[in-house]
Order: sequence, then structure tokens, then C-alpha cells
Amino acid sequence: MKNRMRDLREDHDLTQQKVADALGITQRKYSYVETGAQPLTDELLAGLARFYGVSTDYILCLTDEPN
Repeated sequence: MKNRMRDLREDHDLTQQKVADALGITQRKYSYVETGAQPLTDELLAGLARFYGVSTDYILCLTDEPN
């Protein structure tokens, strides 16, 4: 399965810390979510979609269209 969260982060040349700061969480928690060790909550999903300007379906790999 694709890891869209990691791909988006790397495509924007961001560290996990930068994304975590934008979401208001620790880098460790973000790492756990990105790697699948912890589930992606609705709140984090919405925050990621806003941060990257893409749809939640895109982050969840339900579509290949960012918008």
C-alpha cells in the first residue's frame, strides 16, 4: 500500500518535525501515524488535508486526484 503521508511530506521537502509542528503534535506521534503504528484520526486527517491543500480521499489513497 502506498504511504501517501510520507510521499506528500517528502515531495514538499519537509521533515516529520515540521509537519508535526503544523499539526500541533509531537514528532514521535507523527512518526507513529505515518508508519501505521498508530491509527490516523479524523482530526489529523483533516489537518493534513488542510496543510497540503489536498482531499482526504487523496491522503487515504482512495483517489489519485489531489483535489
